[in-house]
Amino acid sequence: MKGNLTQEDKALLRAIALDSIKHGLERNRPLRLDQDSLPQALREPGATFVTLQLHGRLRGCVGSFEGTLGLADDVAQNAYSAAFMDFRFPPVSAEELPDLALHVSLLTPLEPLEVESRADLLERLRPGVDGLLVADPPHRATFLPQVWESLSDPEDFLGELFLKAGLARDHWSDTVSFQRYEVEEF
Repeated sequence: MKGNLTQEDKALLRAIALDSIKHGLERNRPLRLDQDSLPQALREPGATFVTLQLHGRLRGCVGSFEGTLGLADDVAQNAYSAAFMDFRFPPVSAEELPDLALHVSLLTPLEPLEVESRADLLERLRPGVDGLLVADPPHRATFLPQVWESLSDPEDFLGELFLKAGLARDHWSDTVSFQRYEVEEF
C-alpha cells in the first residue's frame, strides 16, 4: 500500500482522523464511516499509526501493525484512540483541538529481524528509515521511524525503546525479538 495513495487520499485520511477526534469529543466513540462514500484505496486493509502533538510535544500516539481494518477505518479508530485512550496522557479536550498537530503514518508490513547479538542489531538498523518493534513477552514497544529525529544514535534509539517496553536499557535475552517496518507519513 505504501506509495499508492494520492494526495487527495492522504488529505481525506487526515480529515477522517480529525473528524474522528471531534466525534469522540461529542459522542465518546470513534467516527463510523460510510464505506460506499470512500475511494477504493481507503477501503483496502492497511495498518496505520496516528500521532498527536500539542505545541511540539507528543500528546498521543496509537496504531496498528496489521491491516485488519480498511485503511480509513483504521485511521478513524487510531485517531480516536490516540486522543482518548493513550494511557500516557489524559483525554484530549475541546480546548486543545485547535492546537493539535496530527500525523498519519502508513506502515509497510512487519519484517522480522533475525539477529545474533545487540551489536548485530545495531549494525543492521537503518537510522531515519526503520521503525522498530521489540518484544520480549510480556513486554513490547515500538518506535516509529520519526523517533530517529530525536534519537539519531542507534544505541540511544534501542536503549530508549527497551525502556519504553519496561525493560532495562541494556536488555538482551534469548527470547527478545525484533521486527522492522517503514512508514509513509502525512
